[in-house]
Amino acid sequence: MSPSLFIAVLTFSLVSAFTPGPNNLLALASGANWGYRRTLPHVFGVAIGYAIMLALMGAGLGSLFKAVPIAQEILKWLAIAYLTFLAWKIATSTGIDDSSTSKKSKPITFLGSAAFQWINPKAWIAAITIVTTFTIPHSYWSSLLICGATNVGIALCAVSSWALFGTIVKNWLSNPVRLRIFNWSMAALLLVSVLPSVFSIH
Repeated sequence: MSPSLFIAVLTFSLVSAFTPGPNNLLALASGANWGYRRTLPHVFGVAIGYAIMLALMGAGLGSLFKAVPIAQEILKWLAIAYLTFLAWKIATSTGIDDSSTSKKSKPITFLGSAAFQWINPKAWIAAITIVTTFTIPHSYWSSLLICGATNVGIALCAVSSWALFGTIVKNWLSNPVRLRIFNWSMAALLLVSVLPSVFSIH
């Protein structure tokens, strides 16, 4: 792989990974409500789930979905439904210090986060872009491995960074009113962030 192509992959990965999106907003809200340690399952779930999806896309799963367009339509509405559910959980969370709701209020699990990548439009677009734009036909698998590892590694750093930022603002959010405003804002941003991606999938 040429240095120029690798720089292009690096730039794309940094921009796509660190900009606001469902994974990052969930990590931010989780870090603020439950702390970094309890958000780690979400962080690693994103990386593992996305890596598996990227590998399967590279192996030809994308062609299968193109042959069956209804599958993308189903994924789109599943994404909207699940994101609405997650947004509601964030909006109604009362944080980690409320003992009366601590058992009911939980961050997203590792498996839930990994599975979520399959209905996360931003993850789909990133994976499709990596497979179709940055791989080299005559050295497909090696270029896919390099591009994929770079993309997944940066995604892991990005989600982790957003979770850490959530823990930084956690003390400021110890005020119930601030926490309520923050959670409702995060819930709204989560829904808004995914809509352009959902309706841009064809």
